Amino acid sequence: MHEITRCGWVNTDPLYIAYHDEEWGKPVYDDLKLFELLMLEGMQAGLSWYTILKKRENYREAFDGFDPEIIAAYDDNKVEELMGNSGIIRNRLKIKAIITNARVYGEIMRDEGSFGGYLWSFVGGSPVINNPASLSEVPATTPQSDAMSKALKKKGMKFIGSTICYAFMQASGMVNDHVTACSFRESGR
Repeated sequence: MHEITRCGWVNTDPLYIAYHDEEWGKPVYDDLKLFELLMLEGMQAGLSWYTILKKRENYREAFDGFDPEIIAAYDDNKVEELMGNSGIIRNRLKIKAIITNARVYGEIMRDEGSFGGYLWSFVGGSPVINNPASLSEVPATTPQSDAMSKALKKKGMKFIGSTICYAFMQASGMVNDHVTACSFRESGR
């Protein structure tokens, strides 16, 4: 029987294992799924992805399934409601950032026709396949994540630094950073 090897950042929680095995590094092109993933990566700032992953379903419920059109219309009352929701990270700046980013999403859709197409343009439209032998070879940022961050900030998005953008690029399959020994490396293509 073939022994399964995973990237070193995965812990023993079945939720985290499933995330690594079934989601991380697999190309996502859907506008709404990419919006959700980018917003969740922003919520990770200062925290671990594992913390956010455990709260992902709560976020989906609290933020109307990450529907940017609904979120863009949130008002101060909704912000206060979200601040009282113990199922999410109750950080006012992060909550307001999702609202701001939903409004920018609408502008990108109007200007570019596709949120996904716009984001994928930063990697030339197809996954960048890296060959890291170990986690120490995986960068925190790249020129592509720097460019994505700069462009999204210029459009008005918040919690969208280069490190967040690179983590998003990895999660959405724009970049495949499964280590070379990982059993799930090929599935990211």
